[in-house]
Amino acid sequence: MGELWQIFKKGILEENPIFILALSLCPALAVTTTVINALTMGLTVTFVITSNNVVVSLIRNFVNPKVRVPVYITSIATIVTVAQLVLQAYFPILYKAMGIYLALVVVFAIILARAEVFASKHGVVKSFCDGFGMGCGFTAAMLVIGVIREITGGGTILGIPLFGEDFSPMLMMILPPGAFILIGYLVAGTKQWLKKIEEARIKREAEA
Repeated sequence: MGELWQIFKKGILEENPIFILALSLCPALAVTTTVINALTMGLTVTFVITSNNVVVSLIRNFVNPKVRVPVYITSIATIVTVAQLVLQAYFPILYKAMGIYLALVVVFAIILARAEVFASKHGVVKSFCDGFGMGCGFTAAMLVIGVIREITGGGTILGIPLFGEDFSPMLMMILPPGAFILIGYLVAGTKQWLKKIEEARIKREAEA
């Protein structure tokens, strides 16, 4: 159980797809203007990466290594199509808000990377934990970015106004350049935080 927890939690911090690995930054720049959009994209990617990891783990012994990448991409595309159809049927407003970026989930680097690096070499349970952990880390990062951008760029949270009529939003924060700068600061801050945690751990071990 401890091993599964370690596999899961590394996607939250140590190998966070956005703040540490800097993968799949396209949605982080494009759809995090509101918390709802960020959460929708995060949950969609979590569903896709977790499902794909399970599928790849199940078929890993039956796929010729020479054609593994096309097989993985076909699996991802099928799962993304299912997610698109569900959103289109039950959440049409969110589906329209996501636009072309939903289709681009197929080529998100983090999804193919986890299939290649982890799921193709481990069992179903471990692959599920890896995919779910990475998805949760991705969603958490998207939410952090979305909250900051919606508050500073629109003065709202979940569409609810937070400030009075005199509030002047930072319009740059709802544009990709503003998101890029914000992500840069968040990446730097996360790495410094993890560095301090590691230094504290080493110090404790040295004193023990």
